[in-house]
Amino acid sequence: MTVTAEGPLPTDPYDVVIVGAGVVGCAVARELARRPRLKVALVEAQDDIGQGTSKANTAILHTGFDAVPGSLEARLVREGARLLTAYAAESGIPVDPVGALLVAWDDEQLAALPRLAEKAERNEYRDARLLGPAELYAREPHLGPGALGALHVPGESVVCPWTTPLAYATQAVRHGVDLHLDAPVTQVSRQDGGHVLGTARGTLRARRLVNAAGLHADTLDTLLGHDDFTVTPRRGQLIVFDTLARGLVRHILLPVPTALGKGVLVAPTVYGNVLLGPTAEDLDDKRATGSTAEGLAALRAQGARILPALLDEEVTAVYAGLRAATEHEDYRITAHPDAGHVTVGGIRSTGLTASLAIAAHVTALLADGTGLDLGPARPLEPVRMRDPRPAADRIAADPEYGTLVCHCEHVSRGDIRDALAGTVPPRTLEGLRRRTRARAGRCQGTHCGPEVRALLAEATAAAEATAVAAPPGKARPV
Repeated sequence: MTVTAEGPLPTDPYDVVIVGAGVVGCAVARELARRPRLKVALVEAQDDIGQGTSKANTAILHTGFDAVPGSLEARLVREGARLLTAYAAESGIPVDPVGALLVAWDDEQLAALPRLAEKAERNEYRDARLLGPAELYAREPHLGPGALGALHVPGESVVCPWTTPLAYATQAVRHGVDLHLDAPVTQVSRQDGGHVLGTARGTLRARRLVNAAGLHADTLDTLLGHDDFTVTPRRGQLIVFDTLARGLVRHILLPVPTALGKGVLVAPTVYGNVLLGPTAEDLDDKRATGSTAEGLAALRAQGARILPALLDEEVTAVYAGLRAATEHEDYRITAHPDAGHVTVGGIRSTGLTASLAIAAHVTALLADGTGLDLGPARPLEPVRMRDPRPAADRIAADPEYGTLVCHCEHVSRGDIRDALAGTVPPRTLEGLRRRTRARAGRCQGTHCGPEVRALLAEATAAAEATAVAAPPGKARPV
C-alpha cells in the first residue's frame, strides 16, 4: 500500500495515471484496482482526496429523474444510483432515503410539475407522483405558506459526500494503486507512445492517462492538445443548521429547476443537520470558495419562504463549493485513441451519484477507445467505514472507544486513532474532521479542539520519524 505526500515520485512508468482524486477519480482508481495486471497511480494536486467539489456539495444521491433524457449523464446517474446504494450498504457509507418534494410556489411552476413527471418517466423513473397542497402540507407541516403543490420523488436520498471517495480510495490503495498527494500536474508531453507528466514533485510516466481533474479538467485537456469544453466555476454557498432543526423537515425540499441548476433547497443530512443552499454564481476564479454576506443573505431570504422556522435555529457552519459547469448540458467524457487518454469533464453535482457508473464507463473507454489491455478482473476485498454510533461490544473490547473526545458528534479516542492509522490517513485537522466529524458539531471544536490537535500532532510526529528512517531514494509515505 503506497500513499505519498512528499519526496520524489517513482521513475518506472505506470500503465494508467489518473489525474484528480475527487470522487470520480477515486472511483476510477477503485475500478482499475480490479485489474491486477495494471500498475495504476492516482495523482492529486492537494493534500488529501476529495478536496474539490467532492467535499462541498449538497450530498444528494439522485435518481436522475430530471436529467436530460437520452443523455450520457442520465444513463450514468441512473446506473450509478443503483450501484452506489448497494455499495454504501456494503461499505457502511451513511445514506438516508428521505425522498424529495419539488415544491411549486406559483402557477408557472405548478404547470411545470406534470412535465417533470413525464420527464421522470422518460428517464425510467416511474415512482414520481403529483401532490396537491393538502397532502403536501400534511407531509411538510412547517413549509412556508403559499405552496400550490409538489412532485413527490420518493427515491431521492442523502448520502455522506466525504466517506464515499474515502471508501473508494481506501479500496484502491489496498489493492495496489499508488496515491500521490501534493503533486499538481503542470506539464504534459508525449514520449515513446506514452505520457510524461511534470508535477511539483517530479516526473511521472504513463502509458495511458485519465483526466479527472474536475475544475481544472479543461486546463489539462488543453495541455493534451484539445479544446472541447471550458469549465466555468459555479459557486454554491450553503448554510448548515444545528441538529435541533432536524424536526422541521422530513424530505429534501427542491425548487422547480432552472438552467443554472436545481436551485436553493432545504435538505436534511445523514448526520442530522439541515442544509440551506446552494447559490449558483458563475465566477472566473477556480479558487473562490469563500462565502459572502450577499450570498448568505440571499439564502436566508429564500429559506424564509421555504421553511420560515428554520431561520430561528442555530447556524453550525457555512461553506461554499465550486461546481465544474461547462457550456454543454451533458458530461464531457471522451476517449482520445491516438493520444492514449480519456477526458472526464463537466461532471457537476450528479458526479457523486454517478461515480461508480462513470468509473465503469471510463474503464471501458480505456479498453475499447485506447486499446489498453485490462487483463483479468478480480473481486475487491470489501471495506467497512467508521460506524459513528458508540457500541457496547466495541467499548468492552477497547476502552478507547468509550473515551469521548468530541462530545457533540460522539467521536472517541479510538475513532480518531483509527482514522490517523487508516489506509489513507488525514494530514490536517480538516481531513480528520471529514473522516471522523471531530470538531464538526455544535461547538465547532471549542471544547474538543485542543485534544484533537494534540492527537493529530502526535500522529504526525510519529509518521515523520518513520519517514526519516525510510531507505534513501524511496518515496516517503504519509
